[in-house]
Parts: sequence; structure tokens; C-alpha cells
Amino acid sequence: MAESAKLLVDDVLDGHPIRQWVLSLPIQLGLLLARYPKHLSKIMQIIHRAISTDIIHRSGYLKKQAKTGAVTYIQRFGSALNLNIHFHMLFLEGVITQTQGQAQFKRVKAPSHSDMERVVNTISHRIAQYLEKTGLIQRDMDNAYLDLPIDDEDNLLQLQAASVNYRIAVGKETGKRVFTLQTLPAKDEDNYGHLAQIGGFSLHAGVFADSHESEKLERLCRYIARPAISEQRLSLTDSGKVKYELKTPYRNGTTHVFFSPLDFIGKLAALVPPPRLNLTRFYGVFAPNAKVRAEVTASQRGKNSPRLAEHLKDSDKPYHARAMSWVQRLKRVFNIDITQCEVCEKRNVKIIACITDPAVTHKILAYIDKQILLGAKKETLMPPLRAPPDVAPLSDYIIQRDFDFGA
Repeated sequence: MAESAKLLVDDVLDGHPIRQWVLSLPIQLGLLLARYPKHLSKIMQIIHRAISTDIIHRSGYLKKQAKTGAVTYIQRFGSALNLNIHFHMLFLEGVITQTQGQAQFKRVKAPSHSDMERVVNTISHRIAQYLEKTGLIQRDMDNAYLDLPIDDEDNLLQLQAASVNYRIAVGKETGKRVFTLQTLPAKDEDNYGHLAQIGGFSLHAGVFADSHESEKLERLCRYIARPAISEQRLSLTDSGKVKYELKTPYRNGTTHVFFSPLDFIGKLAALVPPPRLNLTRFYGVFAPNAKVRAEVTASQRGKNSPRLAEHLKDSDKPYHARAMSWVQRLKRVFNIDITQCEVCEKRNVKIIACITDPAVTHKILAYIDKQILLGAKKETLMPPLRAPPDVAPLSDYIIQRDFDFGA
């Protein structure tokens, strides 16, 4: 999570104003995409084309004159461990134009409520047309319905169907709703800004990070790249049930959900993505083959990158971004700097070696203990043992709720 956020902020998005667009799908469509992931790419193209066109038109340009870019995370989970496929899209708050061979950025205003309604209406109609064309939707005079082939031996489909509908998938109570605990009074419908809903589609665009708010952008990237389960909110009851606390209570006051151990495993199985399904996608000027990618990204990533050209001169190996070391991870995630000496407060501590063999570790510790005993009357005593460094609670790194309007 932390490394993905660092990659996006430092190498791709840094220096640009970014707005998060979150699209939630109808329950039936979420089940369809879980069942047929091969259609996911086409539907994502429809979504990004609609939002990109809206941004370009609001900037005063045509699609041939300007482009925008986005990075999308596909999330398959809801806040109650239910299967809920939705998209977190980080769009440029503006467009890229070519002026005398150089890329120029032009910022646009935030979308209005009418803009949001127009976009979500376009998305819903185009997705419906595509699904009808592929035969996954059969339309009659009154409504439309999914035409999914049912296989009694397909256990994964049964788990996914139960997960999207908040139902118990296995055991004696199969088909019943998941047991919930409501400890808060129900809330009235909140009036969220930059929100549009139609036919089960929900589009939200209220979170924004300006070009100078890199820390806010990184927190946002960590949020959308987080794992499905928070271990801090997971526990066992005295009766052996699995209790999971919601990060943000639902509007009806629900704060906890309970699962039997077997049903909990079924919920996890429904969240596992299919093999070779990329959950992070780059679009527009951030796409791998975009001509201006090297000009608009912070680290000049792209096939026209001067850094890539310099690398290919000296090596035939593929060029990859360098991963963070454990020293960098500790500093980036927990603000622990192990290179700083506690005595002189200078950054002169270096890692000599990392020893993982238990037999060698015991020998070294035994030798150190012996030296401490022999040097008790000298000035060669080892420094006193210290406790682990203080770290901030994990809640400090969670910044916002997941807009799960279908709950």
C-alpha cells in the first residue's frame, strides 16, 4: 500500500491537481463483472471516455485538441467484506495540450452537480448498450435483466452472489442475511457534494488534492490502495463468531457484522480477483504508450524518457523503477529513521548486514553477553537495551470513508 502510493505520487502524479472520481455499480452489474472479468476492461474504457470527454469539454477544447489522464484502482470489496466492485479514479483536474511541440497543462473548474448527472447518465446508458450487445442483458418491454448461465457446480458463483447481496453463503443458514449489530440510531440521507445517482450507478467526485498538497495526495493513494481487511477491526466473539467492525457506521446505525468461521472464509474467497487481472490501470497521458507520458510525469516515465534512453545505452535489461528499501519503508510509513544516531542525532548509522540464521544470531548474542560480563569493570559495556520506537496509531493514516452508497 505504502509503496504503491509512493510510486504514484513521486513518479506519476506529483505536481498536478488531482480529483478522485468514485463510481459504484448496481449490485447485479458487480456480480456480472465478477463472473465475467473479461468485460471489465471494455466497461472501464466506457467510464474513462465519458469522464475524460466531460473534462475536455469543460476546458473549452475538443477531444482532438487536448487530452487528460487518470490512474484507476479497481476495488472488489465493501466495508462489510462484501463483494462490491467499484472504481477509484484519480483524474487530472485539467487537460494537456501540445503547444509548439511542448506539453502544456490547463486547469479546469470543479464539476457541478449537473455535470455529474450528465456523466453518470452517459455511463449508465453506454454500459447498458454494451452489455445488451454482448448478450449479457436481455431487454423486454418493461425492463432489462441479466442472462447468466447457472451452473449448480459453480461454487464460486454462489459465493459471489451471496457476498454482493449480504447473504450467508454456506452452512445451515444459507440464504439468510448476514447478522449485523446496530448500535447507533439511523441517520437521514446525507447531502453529499459532487454526487450523482441514477439506476444504481453512483458517481462521487468530492475529494480533491491540489498540486502543492503532495502529503494529502499520498494519503489518498494509500486509502484507495489499502487491503480488503483491517486486522485491527477483526476479532472473535466468545461464541466463536467472527466479528468485523465497520470503519464508518451505515446510515441505518449498523456498526458490526458477524460471520461463522466457514462463511467468513467464503466471503474472503469471493473477494479474491481472478488470475492475471490487473487492478491498477493507467489511462490517457499516463498510459504506458502515451507520447507525452515522459513530459507530464514527475519522474519522466515513458518510452520517450531521457532516463530510459540513458539506461538503454549501458544495459540491455528492462528498465524498472527502484523499489523502496526497508529503511525507506520505515521512514515513509511510520516516520522511524533508523539511520539517525540516538546519541549524536546525526544520520551516520549504516546497515552492515542482515542476519536471519537463528544459529548465527544465538552465537552473536552469546558472545555479546560474554563481552559484557568480561568488561563489567571496564568502559566497554554495551549500551542499555531500549524499547521499540513509538509509532503513531494506524488510525492516523486512515483519512476518509469509502462511499458505499449501496449499503
